[in-house]
Amino acid sequence: MKYNYLFGPVPSRRLGISLGVDLVPLKTCTLNCIYCECGRTTDLTLERKEYVPLTSVKKELSDYVANHPRPDYITFSGSGEPTLNSNIGDTLHFIRNHIHDIPVAILTNGTLFYLKQVREDIKDASLVMPSIDAATEKIFRKINRPDPRLKIDKIIEGLVTFRKEYSGQIWLEIFIVPGMNDTAHELTALKQAIEKIEPDQVQLNTLDRPGPVSTVRAATRQELEHIIHFWELENVSIIADVFERKEILAYRKDTESAILGTIARRPCTLKDLSDILGLQINEVNKYLDVLEADGKIKTVKQKRGFFYQLKNAAL
Repeated sequence: MKYNYLFGPVPSRRLGISLGVDLVPLKTCTLNCIYCECGRTTDLTLERKEYVPLTSVKKELSDYVANHPRPDYITFSGSGEPTLNSNIGDTLHFIRNHIHDIPVAILTNGTLFYLKQVREDIKDASLVMPSIDAATEKIFRKINRPDPRLKIDKIIEGLVTFRKEYSGQIWLEIFIVPGMNDTAHELTALKQAIEKIEPDQVQLNTLDRPGPVSTVRAATRQELEHIIHFWELENVSIIADVFERKEILAYRKDTESAILGTIARRPCTLKDLSDILGLQINEVNKYLDVLEADGKIKTVKQKRGFFYQLKNAAL
């Protein structure tokens, strides 16, 4: 069966073998982040609706678990903000009622948690992984470029309320953009937000793949460790090193070979690779991380965006 709304399983740095469920079209989101590896947001919206048919998602999930090894997690993620889908609660309940022994994780930007219905929809997830990259309005707008109706204080309060209502694990991800959210002022505001939200874990992330804004760079390990020292919080860590993905059973050498074979013929953008190989963008990203860390590929900036090519090839 061809899957339109499932992808992977992918080797996740945090979740092991993760089967992705993509509930919104590329690129439907409440934010248009300057670092997003999925590219620029084409549908910037706060409208919740049935973006993909619930019956089809259920059918694909049933087929997958009947015919494949069980993943460590079923993860709502993909090419946009999953809580925009008004059927996310029904999808989650279907998994909990029919696929009993696989935990469900939700990767979300957390922007809609001020809505009671969103909090209600996801309360039965095993793990919720929201993100927050700024705690001041100025830097929030600079990094995340939100729908104009969103305000950072409202988002933080939504996360605080969700923590009070939700008994499962919350892992809060903070994406560090050097020169923007790593100043003493911004880090102090973020620490205050963290203390209000009370997540079980705080995970620092930074750029892996080139995003829509070419001037954004990755934070160094030293810069990330400085932030941990600055905050003096016990539950902060840096997301695990990319090389650990190779030790995960879901890491497929055939997928790696297909990517290398494709860009050996001609350099490709992330979208090119996704279209040619029939893989979801997030899935391609996982393998590009490893290939670049291994020194097998490199990126070159061209008019149409960032192209991936073999390390020793000329464009």
